[in-house]
Amino acid sequence: MASDRSAFYQILRARRSVRRFDAEPIEREVLLRLIEAATLAPSAHNSQPWRFAVLTDSGTRRRLGKAMGEAFRSDLESEGRPPEEIARAVGRSRQRLEQAPAAIVIALSLRDADRYADARRQDAEHTMAVQGAALAAENLLLAAHAEGLGSCWVCWPLFCPDLVSRELNLPADWEPLAMVLVGRPAQPVPPAQRQPPDQIMVWR
Repeated sequence: MASDRSAFYQILRARRSVRRFDAEPIEREVLLRLIEAATLAPSAHNSQPWRFAVLTDSGTRRRLGKAMGEAFRSDLESEGRPPEEIARAVGRSRQRLEQAPAAIVIALSLRDADRYADARRQDAEHTMAVQGAALAAENLLLAAHAEGLGSCWVCWPLFCPDLVSRELNLPADWEPLAMVLVGRPAQPVPPAQRQPPDQIMVWR
């Protein structure tokens, strides 16, 4: 039991956001294990709101990257950012998506959610679905590390969910929230910096 606990905390401490990957593809069986790990997360009244679109085809990732890149460019232009800054930001985002051997879109569905007569509780139901999808994504990130893979959580789909749904032809009830890039790290990743617990908590 002590060794299991030690191994678990080692996974937590060693996991990092990886943004550069080798070109080697990820086996389908490994990706299926990652998704299964994600589905073991808790969710409010066991609604299991998470949905996943696994992108292993390079052409699909390029098309999605181009479409999201143009949406990102439009957002940055509306803020009055310098053209060279916009070009760098858009290019960097597209490169990361196109370079990753796999990308997993994290979405939610309210198909099995509870229904309420008042807007306040219905909004809370949506928030609970977001929380459930995020918990599933964390399981996926940890499972990727346990498989010897690198991963990176990005929130790009949150800014253009309709575009992502259209480009990937997702079911109508899926709401894209985020994406996890997955692959074998191309280079060592530096240690993460985290605030110590006593700076971010209170006892009551």
